[in-house]
Amino acid sequence: MDLYDVMTTTFASRDFTDEPLPDDTLFRILDRARFAPSGGNRQAWRVIVVRDTKTREGLSRAAEPAAKRYVAQEWVGEVPWNTIERTQVDTATIERTLAPLSATEPVLKAAVVLVVAVDLKLVASMDADLDRVGIVSGVSVYPFPWNILLAARHEGFAGALTTLAAAQEPAVQVLLGLRRTWHWPR
Repeated sequence: MDLYDVMTTTFASRDFTDEPLPDDTLFRILDRARFAPSGGNRQAWRVIVVRDTKTREGLSRAAEPAAKRYVAQEWVGEVPWNTIERTQVDTATIERTLAPLSATEPVLKAAVVLVVAVDLKLVASMDADLDRVGIVSGVSVYPFPWNILLAARHEGFAGALTTLAAAQEPAVQVLLGLRRTWHWPR
């Protein structure tokens, strides 16, 4: 497939077929994606390949609270997870909100789940001292997952980036056996 075709036809897919993703194809995808640019050429990312049901279920449960908040904020006209204007939705309302299956089921149904983590000891966070949520560290990592999606598209597969489970990061670090310095790119 031509590069421009791959770029213009890669989309966020959350609906999956039962088609398996063979190990050799996954290796090709990750092998090509690793050439993504990163700050200081540090490649501060690691990939955890998740195929087992128990871990997928844990990731799906970890995504629920963020998905509930997202929906509750949308219902009252807020921009979900906005860091400038804090939510006015109370915790009880968020808890009562149902997490949409479209936010939690893809982790259970995809052929494979790739968790990309970043080691914050390795990335340059030029905005770490600013009085706001840091965004620069993610810039050193996000080209890699985007390359994964492009390579997957080239191979005839699709996927989507999601950060919903990051809101439950400590629990996910335990679930995946990640060190405390490993986080989701932000």
